[in-house]
Amino acid sequence: MAVAVESQIKKEGSKSSMTKYVYFFGNGKAEGTKDQRSLLGGKGANLAEMTNLGIPVPSGFTISTVACKEFYALDKKWPAGLEEEILENLKKLEETTGKKFGSKENPLLVSVRSGAAVSLPGMMDTILNLGLSEETVKGLIKKSGNERFAWDAYRRFIQMFGNVVLEMDHHGFEHLLAAKKKKLKVTEDTQLTPPALKALVDEYKAAVKESTGKPFPEDPNQQLKLACNAVFDSWNNDRAITYRNLSKIPHDLGTGVNVQSMVFGNMGNTSGTGVAFTRDPGTGEKKFFGEYLMNAQGEDVVAGIRTPNPISHLKKTLPEAYAQLEAIYQKLEKHFRDMQDLEFTIEDRKLFLLQTRSGKRSAAAAVKIACDMVKEGMIGKEEALTRVAPEQLDQLLHPTIDAKAKVKVIAKGLPASPGAAVGQVVFNAEDAIEWSEEQSKKVVLVRRETSPEDIGGMDAAQGILTATGGMTSHAAVVARGMGKCCIAGCGAIHIDEKGKYFTVAAGGTPLKIREGDVITLNGSTGEVILGEAKLMNPELGEDFRQFMGWADAVPRLKVRTNADTPEDSRIAREFGAEGIGLCRTEHMFFGENRLKAVREMILADNEKDRIKALHKLEPLQKADFKGIFKAMAGLPVTIRLLDPPLHEFLPKGEKELKKVAKDLKISVKELAKKVQSLHEVNPMLGHRGCRLAVTYPEIYKMQAQAIFEAACELAKGGQRVVPEVMIPLVGILGEFTSIKEDILRVAEEVMARQKIKIEVLVGTMIEIPRATLIADQIAKEAEFFSFGTNDLTQMTFGFSRDDIGKFLPFYIQKGLLKVDPFVSLDQTGVGKLIELAVTKGRGVKPQLKVGICGEHGGDPSSIEFCHRAQLDYVSCSPYRVPIARLAAAQAALKGK
Repeated sequence: MAVAVESQIKKEGSKSSMTKYVYFFGNGKAEGTKDQRSLLGGKGANLAEMTNLGIPVPSGFTISTVACKEFYALDKKWPAGLEEEILENLKKLEETTGKKFGSKENPLLVSVRSGAAVSLPGMMDTILNLGLSEETVKGLIKKSGNERFAWDAYRRFIQMFGNVVLEMDHHGFEHLLAAKKKKLKVTEDTQLTPPALKALVDEYKAAVKESTGKPFPEDPNQQLKLACNAVFDSWNNDRAITYRNLSKIPHDLGTGVNVQSMVFGNMGNTSGTGVAFTRDPGTGEKKFFGEYLMNAQGEDVVAGIRTPNPISHLKKTLPEAYAQLEAIYQKLEKHFRDMQDLEFTIEDRKLFLLQTRSGKRSAAAAVKIACDMVKEGMIGKEEALTRVAPEQLDQLLHPTIDAKAKVKVIAKGLPASPGAAVGQVVFNAEDAIEWSEEQSKKVVLVRRETSPEDIGGMDAAQGILTATGGMTSHAAVVARGMGKCCIAGCGAIHIDEKGKYFTVAAGGTPLKIREGDVITLNGSTGEVILGEAKLMNPELGEDFRQFMGWADAVPRLKVRTNADTPEDSRIAREFGAEGIGLCRTEHMFFGENRLKAVREMILADNEKDRIKALHKLEPLQKADFKGIFKAMAGLPVTIRLLDPPLHEFLPKGEKELKKVAKDLKISVKELAKKVQSLHEVNPMLGHRGCRLAVTYPEIYKMQAQAIFEAACELAKGGQRVVPEVMIPLVGILGEFTSIKEDILRVAEEVMARQKIKIEVLVGTMIEIPRATLIADQIAKEAEFFSFGTNDLTQMTFGFSRDDIGKFLPFYIQKGLLKVDPFVSLDQTGVGKLIELAVTKGRGVKPQLKVGICGEHGGDPSSIEFCHRAQLDYVSCSPYRVPIARLAAAQAALKGK
């Protein structure tokens, strides 16, 4: 029935008068199953499943996610028939429990909880003890014989309803509670007497009337309708939207509403409530893990109102309930074949399960649990690979902040490169290098934005913080390549580079962070923390190696790395890289004794002087390439020839101009004139990439000579070398063919001189939309394509990736874009161009090698697209190689 209804809704747009909205569960029988998460939400589907398994679950009913979607479609009004279905199921619940909603003698109280198809823990709203009023509280006292319990339940209900439904600040209620305890000289809620709780209820109601202008609603049916609306509304509260954005969860799923008969953990010392995991969610160890409180309700455990007890203590407190809970958790884990997160309540020694779901776990725990469950025969290796989100592996590859550490967050930016970093603040690359190398200090480089010239300082720093830029800004791309923690686009900080400090309004109070002050960066969350937070180093154990071995055994896309140095290459090899998909040669130009020669080449006004300057660079580049070829030991290495515009190598600002002019022994005026002559209105579309080689062919010839000299020398020593020379920014066939001729000519000359033959591959970076349209022409000449998706995205959208931060959040918020297209590939636009180019290219050259080397090469969703598009490999920064390996395996398994 449910599947048919869901299918019908998809076809007809949620508009049928026959639509079923409400699904009952109770007395060992439920209308749903665990496989109906999209219809019932995860909580509702699992409550139904547990009921069908004979597990003690309080009876109730689930209002489907379809009702939520229609609620929004009807401008927050209930669809026709929903109210009648709720009343019908409420009557069924009364019959099942023997209680009556709104009764003065034996009142039925319910909880109202959210439950989406994908878990959003703590992001949406819950209301407990609904149905209490001036009249029904008397019935609860009479039926339970426990006056204190009844008034405690009532004051809790008013507080939750006031906060969730009436949108009152919960702190107001807490202040009243604290004042009452202070007046009576008690420290615990449980020490409040019935008269004190009754007085507190009156104070809470007075606060409601003062805040809303209306008395607290007494009619239980009105309470229920308002509570259901509040849960529907909570689907689009700020924290839920933020969580979905961060977790890449669609915004159109809607939430279910679970209305369930109350069971009470606050009835005295034989009652309690708790949360437990079937395995340790931090380590993955196979042991029952959790906490509980006696004489409490669920929010007491979660909110930390009282210090809970370890779950093992329950064995002594209530041994029968513990034994039953132990048997149930083992049954649930075996049934769901995954680690479970349980919520339970004990009412006067009787155990009830309120929820089960797949438990959130750390990356280390996820890997261990997956490996252990394979050993236990619970799941197979292929299923184990689906149990770990590729992004989770980031936690294993970078230092992380100790979750137990208390920290003061002063600002938040974009989590551009994961991990954590602690250091003293410096504001320029020179100081970063000096403090790090000469003074052996750990530093954090804080810049408005970084440029290629900052590379040395970035390398010296523990982490990088920038005020501007996005997830694919220079700082972000380079930091990820280095495995450095980075927070980009932190607009809350205001940098005074001259004064060497930045200011930030932390909690409304202006704070000045000076050079030398210590901060901590959490690159996984984007949080800037004052002072030194405790860090934990990653440890890759046997479970990780075994797990990744299973991933590599799946026939899949190859995974290469973006690496510019032998050290990057070595790290990438250790992480399982199968070659280099992008070696950016321009980064080599900023090394010691190199930048001066590059600037001499740029300032030269004739070919002879340019060649003279390039001769100084050639042996240095050759040494770089030899180091990288050695590190890759026979694996393919794709080398992109010089790409950025030349002005990026020249100084900026008067102080730098004077210093460089002195080094080059020319006048400041002459240098400034050259800088001005190279200025471009839109440098990303200007004189860069292959256009440089059209005007100055000697640049690429020098680089080609360095590549082939290095390759031939190593080949003569017996090492297999696979250089792949990549020409960037090709948009016209003639650009490629003319430059390719120069490269092949240099290769022949070097091989003749070295008296050895090596394989020479020349291909291109497809990053201009026009190149995708003429891919068949280019493929006749090119041995390989590599999609530079950063620029391809930029040019297809017409977005500047460095300026997109000013408006992208609005596009995401308004639903114009689901995700940042520079983070996750735009499959319907840019992806279509890629598919077109692959089809055209392989139409004329079936064995054409095709890969991707933009930042998207490390994004799991983009990797899945690359698998479907039949690319040969993806390439990503070294520290994302394991992530890409797992994502590629998952994509292959999904496509089976």
